[in-house]
Amino acid sequence: MREKRRAGSGAKSKSKKNQKEKERRAKKRANKHISLFRVAEKKIFEFFDKCIVVICSQKKHDFYMENATILEKHFQQTDFWADFKCAHGWSKVNFAENSVETTILLKNFKAGAFNATLAYVPMAPSFLSAEEREQFCARLHSFSKNVRKKLPSQTFCLRFDVPIDFETAAERDSFVEKVQKNAFRVKKSRVDVQPPDTVILDLSKSEEELLSDMKSKWRYNVRLAAKKGVKVRAVRAGDEHFERDVASFYDIYKTTAERDGIGLHPLSYYEDLLERGKKSEDSDVVLYIASHEGEDLAAIVVLFQKSESIYLYGCSSNEKRNLMPAYLVQWTAICDAKKFGSRIYDFYGIPPTNDEKHPMHGLYLFKTGFGGKEIHRPGSFDVPLSVIYFFYVLAENARAWYHKKFLKKIRGR
Repeated sequence: MREKRRAGSGAKSKSKKNQKEKERRAKKRANKHISLFRVAEKKIFEFFDKCIVVICSQKKHDFYMENATILEKHFQQTDFWADFKCAHGWSKVNFAENSVETTILLKNFKAGAFNATLAYVPMAPSFLSAEEREQFCARLHSFSKNVRKKLPSQTFCLRFDVPIDFETAAERDSFVEKVQKNAFRVKKSRVDVQPPDTVILDLSKSEEELLSDMKSKWRYNVRLAAKKGVKVRAVRAGDEHFERDVASFYDIYKTTAERDGIGLHPLSYYEDLLERGKKSEDSDVVLYIASHEGEDLAAIVVLFQKSESIYLYGCSSNEKRNLMPAYLVQWTAICDAKKFGSRIYDFYGIPPTNDEKHPMHGLYLFKTGFGGKEIHRPGSFDVPLSVIYFFYVLAENARAWYHKKFLKKIRGR
């Protein structure tokens, strides 16, 4: 009996060893396949690297704006904004090239063993010369290649929002079309992070000139709101009724989000932004609320910096819209931006053209009516670094379709 037990125990031990050996060999084969796959992936990307420099450097784009809106640094590249985003799900790395420092934001996606990172480069690199614009694809690729060593190893893509300004949407679209036709490793993202179309006001003009540049109906509405008793108060973090005013803003914002089908952040997001504005030495963030007889009707949040002031968020209630509170609250912020010393006031987002069928056509009319200059940028471009990118794009496009098409359709918009 003992001999049988020993024999049985030996057989089991041998079986376990064989099983472990099989698992070890299977794992070795799997690792070998993964290594071969990565080598093949690298070779393919290296081939595209060579092609992209040759092809993209040959394309000339003569229709970019001669007088582009060139700022010392766009607000998305400031430490103030980067630190704010890092407090809400992002991290950052800084990359210096040719004495120019660029902030790169990182968004990590982790689920179990899956770990991947998207690197986002807002409003950079700059394209100041004709030669740089002519080599758009090659420049993005070169930047990506140089910065890659500073990024996490699991980074699957660099996404750029480039600061190239066009005077018309048609010129911008032509530029994007040519890039798409001739780029291998530079992909036009279907989802733009920053609004590619906007309106800017030149704040070097006097208040009288700014009013004169408005459409006559807009000047009338600004004066009408004031005449009818609409009051605008500026709210900063630390003010006596700060929490109450931010809560009122958020209530109005929820009304706007439901009415227009837009998304919004948690209340804490806006509170943190305002609180950071109070602590900053070179930036300010102000909440403007327009009210009538004690009832809050419209509100906006504006970021003030020396280079630019940006209308970040805005909302209006469904009450007393005939008093035109949204016009007076904007004009108040514009005047304060001028006093702050900003060079421009950015309305930060409009539909690309004056298309009456566009769901946000009313927003286009409202923002352009203040008399600013329309700017059209190319939007987001991607430089893939891993095959994970292509799966990410599928998921991203599906999410965009769900929110922009499906939800709006079932809600009757």
